[in-house]
Amino acid sequence: MYGSEERSRIIAESAGFVALIAAGSWVSIPFVPVPLTLQTFFVLLSGAVMKRWAVVPAALYLLLGLLGLPIFHNGTAGIGVLMGPTGGFIVGFIAAALVAGLAYERDAEIVRIAGLAAASIAIYLFGVSWLAYSTGMGLVAATLVGMVPFLPGDAVKTAAAYIVARRLA
Repeated sequence: MYGSEERSRIIAESAGFVALIAAGSWVSIPFVPVPLTLQTFFVLLSGAVMKRWAVVPAALYLLLGLLGLPIFHNGTAGIGVLMGPTGGFIVGFIAAALVAGLAYERDAEIVRIAGLAAASIAIYLFGVSWLAYSTGMGLVAATLVGMVPFLPGDAVKTAAAYIVARRLA
């Protein structure tokens, strides 16, 4: 007698994606106020691979960072990171994983592409909103600082996640 293969797969993939998201946080190009990392690439890829279950590694990543493991960008950790200007982007990973995952439960390629784009937008919605609130800057200024400079890089990461996911299927 053995346990559920589906549960075992979810646990193994979750562990792998938590590790990949954490490793992606170390690939950091310094930028103000939010560093450009590969975390979002692995969050999007987790949605493509794990479908709706991608919320598990995203939530575990957040929880482990809150508990003090240095897995956020540049080896930071703790509640202070989430309360700082980048916190909303990290919280947005959970919503992004769910959005991408739900899109990948459909077979239509256009839905999957739109889901990855919507997942990136979800990260921006959480991130820019929190950036504006936590710093006191206006929403337009927060958008100009926390989103606009990252659009080209995030477009490349979104396209890469789509291409890699197609190869994994």
